[in-house]
Amino acid sequence: MGRNGPGLHGTVIAVIEVSHLRKSYGERVVVDDVSFTVEQGEIFGVLGPNGAGKTTMVECVGGLRARDGGSIRVAGMDPAEESVAFRSALGIQLQESRLPDKMSVDEALQLYASFYPDPHESGDLLERLGLVEQRKTYFAKLSGGQKQRLSVALALIGRPRVAILDELTTGLDPVARREVWDLLENLRDTGVTLLLVSHFMEEAERLCDRVIVIDHGRIIAADTPEGLAANVQADQRMSFVPSSTFDVALLEALPDVRAVTTSGERVVVTGTDNVASAVIIGLHERGIAVSRLRVDQPSLDDAFVALTSEEQR
Repeated sequence: MGRNGPGLHGTVIAVIEVSHLRKSYGERVVVDDVSFTVEQGEIFGVLGPNGAGKTTMVECVGGLRARDGGSIRVAGMDPAEESVAFRSALGIQLQESRLPDKMSVDEALQLYASFYPDPHESGDLLERLGLVEQRKTYFAKLSGGQKQRLSVALALIGRPRVAILDELTTGLDPVARREVWDLLENLRDTGVTLLLVSHFMEEAERLCDRVIVIDHGRIIAADTPEGLAANVQADQRMSFVPSSTFDVALLEALPDVRAVTTSGERVVVTGTDNVASAVIIGLHERGIAVSRLRVDQPSLDDAFVALTSEEQR
């Protein structure tokens, strides 16, 4: 269930249904028996290392590539049928998109808006994506980040029910990236369903209701970001600055501590889930206080590394 909860009257509405999807190029299998569903109003993340098959999979879902096997339904329609209704219901932002060099930002938005019966107001999208000053700029003169923002705007101009976004914040600076994140969260609140391909774990942790991890064309994990992180068999890590010097052997002797290192005045300790309280109590008993304390729990990034490393092995 997404963060918006179930659909009307408590029913869960599956907007994207993928079953046993398969895609090959010659003898090389790129997408291998992939199945998942995405509910209305969800932001559903697709994660995986480079070459895992993520982009090929979402291009099949978007009707840009013909599948070799399995079934796909998006808003109740088969992408393979290439219907006008399907195109009106879907917005796509690809990892690499090109427009004519002499087409301005305004012209691109007007062109794409003409494809839809009730397009989004272009000025609002330009404002949200930080492109107001570039509205008369030719595509060839845009920076890489500006081109990426324009690509997002074009994917959203038709007020789609479903939007497929492939590495949408690549090339954006941290401020612009967070502005795009805010836009996507607002879109989810309106009921738009988002299929998000990303290699930014922070992005997936903040935005995604559920994620799948793909490697070698197969789904190797599926859960909420929090669920994947919780299953990581990783040490808790804490760091702090002590009020006075002490022998690190004091901490190394604690049963919850696995390793102690120092970096300048900062002490870094790894251990069990109870390591932070054990260290603080142990030092307090000896009259040593801690400041600038930081405790890092296992994250989605840790889960991703652990899952893909295991898959490689």
